Amino acid sequence: MAGWFARFKALKIAFSFSSAERLTDCAAFCAGLHTPVAQIGFSPLTSHRDRTGIMQQRVFRTLFISDVHLGSAPAQAAMLIEFLRWNDADTIYLVGDIVDGWRLRRSWYWPQLHNDVVQKMLRKARKGARIIYVPGNHDEFLRDFPGTHFGGIEVVENIIHEGANGKRYLVMHGDEFDLVVRNARVIAYLGDWAYDFAIWCNRHISRARRMLGLSYWSFSAWAKNRVKRAVNFIGAFEQAVADEARRRTVDGIICGHIHQPANRDFGGIAYMNCGDWVETCSAIGENFDGTFEVLMWAELRKRIPADAIEPDAVPLAAE
Repeated sequence: MAGWFARFKALKIAFSFSSAERLTDCAAFCAGLHTPVAQIGFSPLTSHRDRTGIMQQRVFRTLFISDVHLGSAPAQAAMLIEFLRWNDADTIYLVGDIVDGWRLRRSWYWPQLHNDVVQKMLRKARKGARIIYVPGNHDEFLRDFPGTHFGGIEVVENIIHEGANGKRYLVMHGDEFDLVVRNARVIAYLGDWAYDFAIWCNRHISRARRMLGLSYWSFSAWAKNRVKRAVNFIGAFEQAVADEARRRTVDGIICGHIHQPANRDFGGIAYMNCGDWVETCSAIGENFDGTFEVLMWAELRKRIPADAIEPDAVPLAAE
């Protein structure tokens, strides 16, 4: 127990708490980590679709999840919880920016759904899953604790993942290759505020589309893909991380950071990006034969029987 309080003291420093009320919130969060999660019934996990095309629960060898941004209003916590109910794995990598320390410094925001995500991960660890946390720039305070285990979750700076086919993949968040984040932190914070505004627009557009009976569509992702500089940045980022994988003589790299899910080849180097749980609600899954796939949950969940869909898990419309 003493170890838990020591770690949350570190969180206190990292988040720059300025009031006793926030310390109380932190203590409540700490206590909540030990709150039993409601038992979730899993039916036999077989094929991901039956003959009718209806979604079935799946088990992967490995899941890679990044950029959840717990502690911020745009985080799609309900969608992630739903995803984790329908998708399980022997090993789960949390590839950075799971907690958004930048936002929590500005204002404390930690609703029950965000606590439920933490509880869900801890429950998976207790049931035997290996969970590895690779911090990013928004949860960089955890980079001070490499090799630490909390609640069965292991913190590492980066790690080599060996696939089922024997290939080796470097797993890291990717902010190391973002020159703005590394060398111009003030500009990075300004960009973070601009991104907040895009997500605010996203929520309102999504709500309007939902009222009109239209499907989910991400304004912020659309805008990012239309802005020439953003497209150029994404391309340069992908090439830089692929070059790092080549330098480390591995077969590929799995990262996050840019909220752009991908699974492509760069001159013989496999480049995979987990995406995020703010805009795209996406992850990377490794199958037991060593193949990888991008899991776009907003699309995949359409195959779930209507009576099994969680009412709170609505992309960007519930805020």
